Amino acid sequence: AITRFFPCRNIDQSARIYTIDPKDHLRAERTAEDAGLEIRGVMHSHTHTEAYPSPTDVAAAPDPDWHYLIVTLKREKPEMRTYRIQAGGITEVTLETRA
Repeated sequence: AITRFFPCRNIDQSARIYTIDPKDHLRAERTAEDAGLEIRGVMHSHTHTEAYPSPTDVAAAPDPDWHYLIVTLKREKPEMRTYRIQAGGITEVTLETRA
């Protein structure tokens, strides 16, 4: 279950590519560890394209066990989809949400 969200800055300051700020990432890892939690994925938005991993997303995917949650802002209502990226392959997974 996803219980916490740790926002991290994009040091590329770009709408096309992203690199998680290493300081933010380290802070998230330490905070999660101190709380007995584990980082299980990453979330980012696609402002003008579908919620599907781009070639850049696939190339930059650091952990095959992570979930990659992508939100598209292409339409009026944001849409969210989740994937696993393993050995360059992309598999969509169902993410249960609770109110």
